[in-house]
Amino acid sequence: MRTKTKSAPAETRSFAEAARRSQIVDCAIDTVAEMGFARASVDQIAKRARVSKGVITYHFPSKEEIVDAVIEKVVAAGRTYMEPRIMAETSAAGRLRAYIESNLEFIDAHRSPLIALVEIAMTARRADGSLIIGPESLAQRAANLGELLRAGQRSGEFRRFNTRVMALTIIHAIDAVPFLLAREPGLEVKLHAKELAMIFALATRRESS
Repeated sequence: MRTKTKSAPAETRSFAEAARRSQIVDCAIDTVAEMGFARASVDQIAKRARVSKGVITYHFPSKEEIVDAVIEKVVAAGRTYMEPRIMAETSAAGRLRAYIESNLEFIDAHRSPLIALVEIAMTARRADGSLIIGPESLAQRAANLGELLRAGQRSGEFRRFNTRVMALTIIHAIDAVPFLLAREPGLEVKLHAKELAMIFALATRRESS
């Protein structure tokens, strides 16, 4: 029986190994997005990557490690795409709009990765039965967005409201889009983003006296 070991740290991998891992992760993303997490076996990922199962398990000894790599890649790409657009805005209202619009722009441009991420969030579990993307992930996202909302309240741009409730509502509205895209590939995401941005601009803006 082969002893399962953790894959090598990123700093010790050769260029070829890193390229192969990236290829496997991309194939895993496409497999999960197309087949769903439950059916996206290591065999199916190997088939899509056109390599043997042994090549997959050499780089990722377990499916859980593949999933962790998928999450890391998609989240890092999203952060790289969104953060400059959000931080380029000088007002809280502008940053909230950029948060919503850049989120949906990224989803639109990276449909398979986001559908795969939603599949993982909904069903993937670790060996101990806990969700791979657990409630703490949502809590952290809500806390980060909540700080943006509180900044708007402190500056007087936003009315007084419960920032946690508002943050969760915004996040859930955004997270619904990959589900819609999976069923409606022709969804006008730009229009959807514009409407969501307007809805939450109206919901947060300071009430006129």
